[in-house]
Amino acid sequence: MELHINNQKFHFEQTQISIEALLNLHGTTQQKGIAVAVNATVISKSDWSTYLLSEADDILIITATQGG
Repeated sequence: MELHINNQKFHFEQTQISIEALLNLHGTTQQKGIAVAVNATVISKSDWSTYLLSEADDILIITATQGG
């Protein structure tokens, strides 16, 4: 499966993958301060484990940072 994550193409062996599994595979182990949008729609964190991604989905992962 090919997915676009933060404007980069990634290929995965799986034909179905949840957002939660994608974050683990992508190396995003931190789950606080993260927002995920799929095809310009923000997905609630409570749905990450059940929301299945589709071929060529456009995923945006935003991580909050501290500073000032």
